[in-house]
Amino acid sequence: MSQSRFHLRGTLLVAFALLLGFVGFVSVNQPAAHAATYSVSKTTSMTKTAYHRASTKGAVYNESHTKKLANLSSYPYTTWYATQEVILKHGSTKAIYYKVTNGAGTVTGYVWHSYLTKGKSAFGLKYAKAAVALDAKTGKVVWSKNANTPRAIASVSKLMTLYLVEQKVANTSATWSSKVTTSYSGLKTMGASSVYGGFKFTKNSYTVEQLYLAALIDSSNNAATALGQWVAGGSTPSYNAKFIKLMNAQAKTWNLGHATFVSASGVEQSALKTYGYSVSGGEANEVSAKDVALIANHLITDYPAVLTDASKGSVTVSGQLCYNYNNLLPGRKYYEKALNVDGLKTGYTDLAGYCFVGTGQKSGHDRLITVVLHDANEFTETRSLMDHVYSAGLI
Repeated sequence: MSQSRFHLRGTLLVAFALLLGFVGFVSVNQPAAHAATYSVSKTTSMTKTAYHRASTKGAVYNESHTKKLANLSSYPYTTWYATQEVILKHGSTKAIYYKVTNGAGTVTGYVWHSYLTKGKSAFGLKYAKAAVALDAKTGKVVWSKNANTPRAIASVSKLMTLYLVEQKVANTSATWSSKVTTSYSGLKTMGASSVYGGFKFTKNSYTVEQLYLAALIDSSNNAATALGQWVAGGSTPSYNAKFIKLMNAQAKTWNLGHATFVSASGVEQSALKTYGYSVSGGEANEVSAKDVALIANHLITDYPAVLTDASKGSVTVSGQLCYNYNNLLPGRKYYEKALNVDGLKTGYTDLAGYCFVGTGQKSGHDRLITVVLHDANEFTETRSLMDHVYSAGLI
């Protein structure tokens, strides 16, 4: 190859490389084509109008469509309020969009009109895997979601345990001052656990009332287990097994069709095994949301004094502070005065998720019992459910 041809070819290659670099530089830095071509063609104000999503498709964007603000699929029960009809131009195409804001006022943007349907969204709970609202006076379920599906319920299980404790005190010679033996090593080890403990057994016996308060308010697992053994007539794991049978027998007496118990506390079997308290059966108590509500209703109806204790923010038991984690009580983060919440029981395990049984009686209405199971926002969704039941006139 001659030097002139080599020089010419080299020059062309360099020029081509520079051209590629220039083109690459432009394509990296210019805005996306579709975003650059969205512009407002016409804006018309409209009376504030309620809409909800038409399907799981669609999203809320900013005006120029350079940023997605929210997927409609993430807002299944949200009412969007439109205040403008906007015609956006995209290339040679024009389309009608609504400028909308969600009810909470946290998202404002533009949605293609066909992704929305006129009217307020039906009420629903986004996070709860199962939920129920029950009129305590009539026993009628007034709202539900997966109400009859058995699920792990964590420490909400203690409502059945506490019912059987109340029953023994009411129907036998036992009293709230009766002594419960707590010397078994597994109980003490459980109480000292950073995961499953809480109320520490520093003595070999406590009164029924002390353990009842520790189980109800502080959700003490060892207190609930010790109480179960006491109800069954002893203080060792063999009596725990007998108590589990009593729990299931009581569920049968109440005709609960979706309730199976293997634990007095709600702790799962794989964890209880460490402390000598596993029994034959499944991994966890499995109870439907409806049956949980019915258990709570039996407890409140037959032994209404439980609400006096459940409404306490904290108590001191044998020198130990027992804290109530019900955040709908007065002074707590999610408290709403009109709801008059005075109970009832929280619960959590990795398997069950966050569970909560709430109850209250709004002025002029029957008492309401709500249950949410496996709910990451158990208090906000309970409050929303209670508000909905009252505002919709369901109770």
